[in-house]
Amino acid sequence: MSQRIVNVGIIGCGGIANGKHMPSLKQLDNVRMVAFCDIIKERAEKAAKDFGTPDAKVYTDYKELLKDESIEVVHVCTPNREHSFITIDALEAGKHVMCEKPMAKTSAEARAMLEAAKRTGKKLTIGYQNRYRPDSLYLKKVCDEGGLGEIYFAKAHAIRRRAVPTWGVFLNEEEQGGGPLIDIGTHALDLTLWVMNNYKPKYVVGNTYRKLGDRENSANAWGPWDPKEFTVEDSAFGFITMENGATIFLESSWALNTLEEGEAITTLCGTEGGADMRDGLRLNGEKFSTLYTTKPKLDAGGVAFYAGKTEDPSLFEARQWIDAVINDKDPIVKPEQALVVTEILEAIYESAKTGKPVYFNK
Repeated sequence: MSQRIVNVGIIGCGGIANGKHMPSLKQLDNVRMVAFCDIIKERAEKAAKDFGTPDAKVYTDYKELLKDESIEVVHVCTPNREHSFITIDALEAGKHVMCEKPMAKTSAEARAMLEAAKRTGKKLTIGYQNRYRPDSLYLKKVCDEGGLGEIYFAKAHAIRRRAVPTWGVFLNEEEQGGGPLIDIGTHALDLTLWVMNNYKPKYVVGNTYRKLGDRENSANAWGPWDPKEFTVEDSAFGFITMENGATIFLESSWALNTLEEGEAITTLCGTEGGADMRDGLRLNGEKFSTLYTTKPKLDAGGVAFYAGKTEDPSLFEARQWIDAVINDKDPIVKPEQALVVTEILEAIYESAKTGKPVYFNK
């Protein structure tokens, strides 16, 4: 029996498409990338040459790409401002959609995306690839099987000391909706909510800061930033109380005077044990009246003919997504879950502006 082939169209051929989506899809032998769209035609042409089929089409208007009935799946890899309306148009055009994180700039936009997916019966998922790391998958199993008991306190970490992205539109509030909170804080929050399996926030208190963004010639991993273009926060922090009483502290920064760095990682504290990803995955607890700390071995290793290399999280993400489309299954990242992430991020920004808690009425 011949293998079913899925035709994919890429909308947005910039950094995340070239760094994650297209290289991963290229490795799947049941995927053909047949169309590429970017407002800069040369970028779409290069993507088609590097990743597409010999007859791949190039567009500068995504609506023209969506008219191609042979395309079954669309990956939306644009700035955050464009996520919602492109995704909704793609769903309405009969395509399944993988949209890069975060789901949208606002919760209203994200909710409209979810409603469109339900209305059209098409699949929608969001690009939270940190769920597919070996440490994340192992920790999820531990939590699901009750290894940590009731998880009542957690930290979602997304801290960079000096790593402000100076390319693209990362520093543009209008295009992105915010800075490190919506860019990398979203990964840490998604991972934390997922392993806790808790998506019912009660209220949020948050603060954002722009204390270092005005500085010129500042030390930075990608070279100095332009303060005039830096229109977002450089750090943000949120305290989230869930309906069941659990609390989550979310910390995010692109620039912060700290040595405690860590990105897309979580710390969990439960009644039967704890876990953190500070130095690889560590589990802790008490057995036989004695405290213990252990580090699970997450690769096979030690065999001459098998290096124990695990699958790259981005490739895992692409593989399970295409499998969900072919076999009509739910993707691992459900849009309902990604919506809650966006709602909480939005609430942190709102609380920071008003100085008041933001309550969820659900």
